[in-house]
Amino acid sequence: MSHFHHVNFLWDDAKAASLDPAERLVYRSNLLGSDQRVTNTGGGNTSSKLTETDPLTGQPVEVLWVKGSGGDLRTSKRENFSSLYQQKLIDLQGAYAARTDKGLKSNAEDDMVGMYSHATFNLNPRASSIDTPLHSFLPGKFVDHMHPNAIISIAASRNCEALTKEIFGGSMAYVPWMRPGFELGLAMQTISKAHPEVKAIMMGQHGFISWDDDDKTCYLRTLEFIEKAATYIDAKYQAKGGHATVFGGAKYQTLPETQRHATFAAILPWLRGQVSQQKRFIGTVQEDESILRFVNSKDAARLAELGTSCPDHFLRTKIKPLYVDWNPATGDVAALKALLSEGLAKYREDYAAYYHKCKHANSPALRDPNPTVVLIPGLGMIAWGKDKSESRVTAEFYNCAVEVMRGAEAIDEYIALPLQEAFDIEYWLLEEAKLQRMPAEKELARQVVVVIGAGSGIGKETAHRIVKEGAHIVCVDLKEETAAATAAEITHKYGLGIGVAGSGVSGCGLAIGFGADITNRDSIRAMLDKVALAYGGFDSICVTAGIFVPSDTSGHIPDDRWELTFKINVTGSYLVGDEAFKTWKEQGLHGNLVLTTSANAVVAKKGSIAYDTSKAAANHLVRELAIELSPLVRVNGVAPATVVQGSAMFPRDRVIGSLAKYSIPFTEDEHTDSLVSKLAQFYADRTLTKSPITPADQAEAYFLLVSKRLSKTTGQVITVDGGLHEAFLR
Repeated sequence: MSHFHHVNFLWDDAKAASLDPAERLVYRSNLLGSDQRVTNTGGGNTSSKLTETDPLTGQPVEVLWVKGSGGDLRTSKRENFSSLYQQKLIDLQGAYAARTDKGLKSNAEDDMVGMYSHATFNLNPRASSIDTPLHSFLPGKFVDHMHPNAIISIAASRNCEALTKEIFGGSMAYVPWMRPGFELGLAMQTISKAHPEVKAIMMGQHGFISWDDDDKTCYLRTLEFIEKAATYIDAKYQAKGGHATVFGGAKYQTLPETQRHATFAAILPWLRGQVSQQKRFIGTVQEDESILRFVNSKDAARLAELGTSCPDHFLRTKIKPLYVDWNPATGDVAALKALLSEGLAKYREDYAAYYHKCKHANSPALRDPNPTVVLIPGLGMIAWGKDKSESRVTAEFYNCAVEVMRGAEAIDEYIALPLQEAFDIEYWLLEEAKLQRMPAEKELARQVVVVIGAGSGIGKETAHRIVKEGAHIVCVDLKEETAAATAAEITHKYGLGIGVAGSGVSGCGLAIGFGADITNRDSIRAMLDKVALAYGGFDSICVTAGIFVPSDTSGHIPDDRWELTFKINVTGSYLVGDEAFKTWKEQGLHGNLVLTTSANAVVAKKGSIAYDTSKAAANHLVRELAIELSPLVRVNGVAPATVVQGSAMFPRDRVIGSLAKYSIPFTEDEHTDSLVSKLAQFYADRTLTKSPITPADQAEAYFLLVSKRLSKTTGQVITVDGGLHEAFLR
C-alpha cells in the first residue's frame, strides 16, 4: 500500500487464502517479523483464537494459538506456536485471584506460567510464552504484540501517556509498565472492557499490542499504528534539525575507514581477552552511519549511562553499555586501551553494585559482570556474545535502543526502566530456569579456529570437522576464492546464524574465507587483522598448507624449487606462529597452534629430498615453537602419511606418474577417482592397517589437538599414517 513509508505492507490475499487458519497465523507472523522496524529478532508475539475439534469430545472448541516461548517471528513455523484451550486460560483467572487474595502475589505470576501446561490443547509440546495472558484476555480473535522502535520511543518517553493520546487519539489506550504476565493481561482486559472502541494499548517502557476479529485487518492496523508513530517522530526530528543536531550534535568526528579498521584490529584481541575472563566471547563490529552518529555525539555519554528501556533490549545488551570518552582525533591507541581498562573496571563495579542493591533472597547468582556492548567515539560499536549469531543480535538490539533514544529525545525526553524493574526481568527466576534448560555448549563453543590451507584436502576436511564441535571457522588459502568456497559450504550446511548487524568482515557468520600467502609476513598480519575485525580475535590455528616438489628423473631439484619448498613447509609455519603469537599475547587467552609435518620427516628415501627434509625441519619447528610460545600457546604437529584422496598435491598427472612409477596397471582414459583409489590402496597396502588414509583421518587429529582432550600435550607430533613401521619413533 502506497501510504506506508516507514514499514512494509507485504500481505498477499491469494497466498493467505491458500492457507488453513493456523498457517495464516504463521504467515502473518513471518510478515511482521521480516521487517525490523516492526519488531526485533526474537521479539513480539502473535496469536489467533481458532475453532478446533476437541480430540476428547469431538466437539468444536475455541483454541488460542500463540507464539511459544523463544523463537523468532520471521522464521517461525507451525511447531513454534503453542495451542491452549481458551476457556481454561480464562478460568485460570480464578486461581490467580485466589493466590493474590492470600497475599501470594509475588509468587502468583510464576505459578501461573506453570499452570499453562494444564490448558494445553491436543498435547502440543511447545512451551507457552509469559505473554499468553495478554493474548487470551483481549477481546480480538487476532492479536499482535510488537516492539517497533517508533512505538518504544513513545513508550520510553517521560510523558508517554499524554503523547499516546496526542498521537493516536482514542484509538490506543495506555497501561503503565508492568512485567509481562497475568497482572498485565488482566489490566489490559479491564481497559478493553471499559473502552470497547479501543483497538490497541501502549505498554509503558515496552511496546504495544493491537487486535481485531479479522487477521488481515489486525495486520494492517499494526502497521498503521507504527506508521503513524514513525511519521510523528520524523516530523519532530526534522523540526529540531535532524541529523545535524541529533543527540546534541557532534562532539567527535569519525576516523577514516583505513585508520578505523587499523585501530579496531589493534584493540579487539586485547579487549576480547578483557571481557572473556569468565567465558570467551565472540565479537561483532558495527560502524555504520547511525551508530557512529550516536557514539560521536555530545549526549552519547549521558544516554548510554541511562541504559536501555525495553526488556527485550537489555536482556541482550545488559543494563547499560560501556561508553569510552576517547578523542579519536588523537589517534592514540595506548590512551584508548587505558580508558577501556579503567572503564571495564568501573563497569564491573557498577554491575556488582546494581546486583547487590536489587537482588532478592532467592535471586540467581551474580552473572558475568563484563559489558556486552562497548561504544567508542570515532570507531563505532563492539558487541559481544557467546557466538557470532548472538553478538550480531546484541548489536541489532543496541541499534534498536539507539533508535528509541533518537525518537524519544526528538519528541520528549528519554527515560530508562527503573533499576529494580530491570533487575527483576534480568534475574527473573523463570528466565534463569530457561537458561538452565538450555543444552550444554559444544566442546569448541566460543572458539575461533583459523585453518590455513582450507581450500582443499586435509585443510577443508579439518574445517568441516572442527565446526561440528561448535567452533567458528576462518578458512584461509592462497587463493581467497577457494577459501571462500569452503566457508560457503560450511555456512550452507550449518547456517549463517541470525542477525544482520555489521558491515564488511564483521557481517560474517559461522565461517568466513580469506586469502593469505604464508611466506609473506605482511600478508599473514593482514589476514589476522581481518580475523580480529570478523570475530574479535582467535583461539587456535591449524596450518595444513604445504607443497611437494618431486626431484626430476636424475634425482635433481632446482634451487628455486628447493627454496620454495622450505618457504612454504617451514618458514611459512614459523611466520604464522610468530605473527599469531603477538595476537595471543594481546588476548591473554590460552591458544593452540597445530602444524603439519609428515611421516616422510623420519624416513629417508629417493625422489623427495626437498619435501622430506623440509618436513624434518617442521618436526623440530614444532618443538622449538612449543618452547617459545609456552605457557600461553600449546604447539603440536600432525604427521600424515600419503593422503591421495582430495589432496591438492595429487593432481591427475601426479597420480598417473606415481601409478607408472610403481607399475600399477591403469588406462589413460580411466576416471580420476578410479586412479586415485588404486594409488591410495597401493600406499595403504604398505601400512600395518592396510586401509587408505583419508583427509578425515587427519582432521580428527587436528580436532584433538585444538580441543582440551590433550590439554597437557605440547611439542609433540601425532602420526596418522596407517602404521608405517619405517616411521616408528627411533
